[in-house]
Amino acid sequence: MSPTPHEDLLRARAPQVLAALLRQYGVGQFDVCEDAVQEALLAAHRQWPEGGVPDDTFAWLLTAARRRMIDRIRSDHHRRDRERNYVELRHPLSDATVVQTDDSVQLLRLCCHPVLTRSAQVALTLRAVAGLTTAQIAHAYLLPEATVAQRISRAKARIRAEGAGFPPPLGPGDRLDPVLDVVYVMFTEGHTSSAGHDANDLRLSDEAIRLAGLLHAELPDQVEVAGLLALMMLTDARRAARTDANGALIPLDEQDRSLWDRDAIREATDLLDTALVQAAPSAPGPFAIQAAIAALHDEAPSTETTDWPQILALYRLLEQTSGNPIATLNRAVAEAMVHGPEAGLATVDALTGSGEIPDRRRLSSVRAHLLERAGRSAEAVDEYRDAAGLTLSIPERDYLLARARRLDG
Repeated sequence: MSPTPHEDLLRARAPQVLAALLRQYGVGQFDVCEDAVQEALLAAHRQWPEGGVPDDTFAWLLTAARRRMIDRIRSDHHRRDRERNYVELRHPLSDATVVQTDDSVQLLRLCCHPVLTRSAQVALTLRAVAGLTTAQIAHAYLLPEATVAQRISRAKARIRAEGAGFPPPLGPGDRLDPVLDVVYVMFTEGHTSSAGHDANDLRLSDEAIRLAGLLHAELPDQVEVAGLLALMMLTDARRAARTDANGALIPLDEQDRSLWDRDAIREATDLLDTALVQAAPSAPGPFAIQAAIAALHDEAPSTETTDWPQILALYRLLEQTSGNPIATLNRAVAEAMVHGPEAGLATVDALTGSGEIPDRRRLSSVRAHLLERAGRSAEAVDEYRDAAGLTLSIPERDYLLARARRLDG
């Protein structure tokens, strides 16, 4: 389903309005502020298509959110809480005029509450600030949707139990790791939508790149910040070649590389090279390593001329750094390019035997690709069909079934 003309604007305004409410009424009102912003966005969806977009969209949403906050408190059945919160609204913690500023990154840090585990910080922030659905978050972490919903509910309960609201970050580097995770998940979901008819959500991936740019401006010496920004720019540079005119997915080795954004690739590789030089002799982190892999893909004229031995070495380093079995699955593809498809299949089968891969869809997809390269067509057809049955993305399902049909004659 295509986005409405107003969705880009609403996505950009939502964190600004939430931050304004939190500044004025205090972070202790986070739940009320978050709900009010969501209701204001729904009101905009209903009213703007007919009445037109207001001249000052920020002021419109802020006013709508404030009204809903007061309505909610007035209708509260617990009189004592209602009266106390109503007084707080009538006499805000800050009497200063609310000024529209870009608080997007600060709001991400604020939502990553220090009493929460990193996984809970990321899940809550993705839901409350980034606007991802529980299903999208669950897909990113390969967890059941109910588990993620429970994690978010417990995170909110833990914050309420603390009673101290949301302590402000100590500086730009505070809570950096969960913030980077949030931005990365936003980009991943935007670059490759986990469900639905669209192959991607460009609004979401663009916003993630923008947030990473803001982080890099604040922390220019942080290698992982530069690595994340470079990784997303290098990946996004292939955007025009990832789908055909009908929206069907095109795999990397079949893409028209003349469509890749060479200016963005040069900018990203320069950014990454500078960061790695500044960080030496320290070992790069996971985002910088993935960016280096993406750079090798983007700089190669073709799949055949890609520096696969270097990519294989980087994936091995990524495995050691992150401990993520998905890195091992990606290494299997590089193994196949360097040592042949059977070597890649051996890596996949070893991973399957270990039981460490929770993403059966991706496992079947990679195995199907390697089986096809090995000439084991019948087995590849079965794996492609299995992978297609496990995805909620219509373009991905269609791509996998098309591969199966091609092999099946």
